[in-house]
Amino acid sequence: MNLIVAVDKNWAIGNKGNLLVRIPADQKMFRDETMGKVIVMGRKTLESLPGGQPLHGRTNVVLTKNENYTKKGCEVFHSVEETLEFLKQFPSENVYIIGGETIYKQFLPYCDVAHVTWIDYEYLADTHFPNLEKDPDWHVTAVSDEQTYFDLCYEYRQYERK
Repeated sequence: MNLIVAVDKNWAIGNKGNLLVRIPADQKMFRDETMGKVIVMGRKTLESLPGGQPLHGRTNVVLTKNENYTKKGCEVFHSVEETLEFLKQFPSENVYIIGGETIYKQFLPYCDVAHVTWIDYEYLADTHFPNLEKDPDWHVTAVSDEQTYFDLCYEYRQYERK
């Protein structure tokens, strides 16, 4: 499985239920990378999407503790185990974990590839992604050239499980 995330230099991913920054080229990369694939997210992440609606052109899988939660256009599950069982029907390389913090932490052990947009800036944040630089099980296998969005510098990094 894959995961896809944008982090700042402290591996922060969000603040008060929102992304730290929206970079149009990064959003396009996310769309291109996940189109036609399976995306796995928590309820709060789904609700933070435009209109709180599932993303078009993808199989939207939502994990929530709320047993009564339903959402048109989504497959809803209440445990990691249920979710993993459902995901078995798809090729592993077509599954992308897209957040938030709890979902990333729950599914990281099952992922082999991490697509990380690393932003060279420190934001005020209340949610974080595990720092793969400090995890001996992961190593960088690709790094893009430095990108810029106004005065913000960032790069795309691919990490793979050793």
